[in-house]
Amino acid sequence: MDAQPLYDLAPIARIMFLGVVIALGPLAWIWLRNRHAPPAQRLRVLTLVTLFLTFDLVLFGAFTRLTDSGLGCPDWPGCYGSVSPVGASSSIAAAQEAMPHGPVSFSKAWIEMIHRYLATAVGVLIMVLALVSWVERKRLSVSYVWPLVTLVWVCLQGAFGALTVTMKLFPAIVTLHLLGGLGMLALLRAQSVAYALAAPDSPGPVPLHRRWRLALVVTTVLLWLQIALGGWVSTNYAVLVCGDFPTCQGSWWPAMNFREGFTLWRELGQNHAGDAITFPALTAIHYVHRLMAYAVLALMLWLGWRLWSVERMRPTARALLLLAAWQFASGLTNVVLDWPLLAAVGHTGGAAALVIVLTGALRSTRRARQTDTAASTASSLHLSTPIR
Repeated sequence: MDAQPLYDLAPIARIMFLGVVIALGPLAWIWLRNRHAPPAQRLRVLTLVTLFLTFDLVLFGAFTRLTDSGLGCPDWPGCYGSVSPVGASSSIAAAQEAMPHGPVSFSKAWIEMIHRYLATAVGVLIMVLALVSWVERKRLSVSYVWPLVTLVWVCLQGAFGALTVTMKLFPAIVTLHLLGGLGMLALLRAQSVAYALAAPDSPGPVPLHRRWRLALVVTTVLLWLQIALGGWVSTNYAVLVCGDFPTCQGSWWPAMNFREGFTLWRELGQNHAGDAITFPALTAIHYVHRLMAYAVLALMLWLGWRLWSVERMRPTARALLLLAAWQFASGLTNVVLDWPLLAAVGHTGGAAALVIVLTGALRSTRRARQTDTAASTASSLHLSTPIR
């Protein structure tokens, strides 16, 4: 049997058409619910709907990876040159017969293709968002540049999706694909907050003490680093090398090979020399993620406690504290219960939700000026002065 080409563009037009059909559902709902609203309001709703569907896409991408369905269709953008596994049934059956426990099966092919359909629909929504923002740019108080940046971003994300398949789950590419999906969440969340701040009845950004604002920035940066480490753990299948907690392999400092574990450009399951990756290297990948988790968790708890004192930031503080607890619980479940699918997908969902929350917090706040601090102090003194 001839080898299947890695790229077969024959079904691309039909897949794009299917993405348009899927996207028409949310677009019709947005138009019906907001047909009398001003353009800025319609764009804000479109941005929020796209954000929600992108979050779903990230979760389904995690599900695809965790069920080993990333190579369910070994070519791109279709499945054995067909628009769906139905048209590729004979090829899938032959691949499954040749390798009964291999990466190709009917269920995995459907999971992979559903992920591609949803990704195409999200791409269509982002194209509409960019187009409408450009057309209505003179009537909007929010820049049209960021929707255009998001459009470029989703195109690059599609390219990384193709490379994920054609480079056979190359760990660095898969990790970058995950970070790219979360980057789309951050871009869309920042735009939705910008539309909210531009509304006539908006009170404007929340002034935060400079130390708290700095802590918010540092927490966001460390979160992204921790997500990258978590993606590296997942794409290298290093979750189960430490099956105990809080120790790892019964030790507080197990045998680790950091150089081999964090050699970024290498094939899945191999080291830089092409040999099988060693157990100490996988241990290093896992344990660095765990140690960083302690620092990020402590910082998020402290930040949530400090933000709670600012009335307008209490929803953010509540979400931050709840998500920190969720990430700890789901991460611990992955370790002690041998990486159950629900907990693993939930752990990715928690990371995605944290990106949304912290991006929204950064976009909706500003560093307090001296006048803000003075006014706040005066207000506190006034409230504490007894009435005579």
